Amino acid sequence: MKLKKKLISTALCATMVGGLLAGCGSASSTGSTAAGSTKSIDNSKITIGVSIWSSTDVLGSQCKKVLDEAAKALGVNVQYVDQGHVSEKVTASVETLCAAGCQGIIICNSSDTEMTSAIKTCNDNKVYLAQFFRIISKDNSPDIYKAAEQSAYYVGAVHENEVENGEKLVKILLDKGDRDIGLIGWEQGDATWLGRYEGYKKGVEEWNKDHADDQAKLSEPQYAGTTSDGGAKAANALMSADPNLDAIIPAGGGGDPLLGAISAIEAAGKTKDIDVVSTDFLDDLGDRLQNGSMAGESGGHYCDPLYAFMMVYNAIKGTNGFTDFSGKFDEIEFPYLYVSSPDDYAEYQKYFVDQLPYTDDEMVALSNENFDALKKSAESLSIEDAAQRAGGGSTGSIVTSASSGVTSAAS
Repeated sequence: MKLKKKLISTALCATMVGGLLAGCGSASSTGSTAAGSTKSIDNSKITIGVSIWSSTDVLGSQCKKVLDEAAKALGVNVQYVDQGHVSEKVTASVETLCAAGCQGIIICNSSDTEMTSAIKTCNDNKVYLAQFFRIISKDNSPDIYKAAEQSAYYVGAVHENEVENGEKLVKILLDKGDRDIGLIGWEQGDATWLGRYEGYKKGVEEWNKDHADDQAKLSEPQYAGTTSDGGAKAANALMSADPNLDAIIPAGGGGDPLLGAISAIEAAGKTKDIDVVSTDFLDDLGDRLQNGSMAGESGGHYCDPLYAFMMVYNAIKGTNGFTDFSGKFDEIEFPYLYVSSPDDYAEYQKYFVDQLPYTDDEMVALSNENFDALKKSAESLSIEDAAQRAGGGSTGSIVTSASSGVTSAAS
């Protein structure tokens, strides 16, 4: 992909949503930069850009909420560009944020190919870059992966184990007795989607291997993009093609395709006939688990970009060992939370919806951790962890760690 000319027009920069968020923890710090020099950087002069599909849909607004709070806690600036997972807009968003003076950027791209341009733009402008909800596939995109390794400004990636996520969601459906499963994807070629798709197929294959007389099947995916209308059209297509359909998996896309799919199922009068599981918690998930319009969901991962934010923040400051990225980059595998009952969701709502799972002081503490400690903090986040830090003690809910596959029932 050829790099576009740098976008510096006032009109384009005006499309960004952002602003100065002042707060505690804004003291200056001295650290080593990627070039090896040292300088003192006042937090109030730091701007971190966020290239995101949407900062207003269900998942995107949760990400924005936690990032805004982190920026306030650290006393830095944050700016957003919504790019809708449209490739040209994804690459342009990085150019826009660089032109606006960001020293670091975190990005949720829609395909590995966009990272070629993103990495080059950041290298050229000496801007640190980290991915959230994404990582470059070493197997599918070896040249891009190598470019990331060789970059002095590509910090790393925070992402989930999507294959395992897919397997666990399929198992929820199979355990409920569903055997005829329809699938809705969002964008072909998206690395996160492909990982989940692999997991869905693997889960069905494993089931069929062990249940010769009780076989399950998974449809070919219908693609919905990232809109509610797309989700509704995809669900209607699946229901029309297979009148025996007893489950649908809208794979994700920020929450809007899921809402569209649920609306289509409700309009068809099939809420009690078709179980739905997905990824990216809805605001009213507790009610939907109660009324049966949702059978289960993975999510609670909106702190994923928080950790990418912390990595880029430290790279800008040159602190806590985030100083030399040429020849390597850092990777954090963030855990999903899984809920399949109203009681499960009630505990999640208490510590992740009614309040953020981290206080401002805890966010400042995270910003002072080296990579190993930061990774450990990310991997340990759960409902139980958040409850204990909030003084709530044992929750009694089911908490599943996507990274370890361990399910623990709090006593």
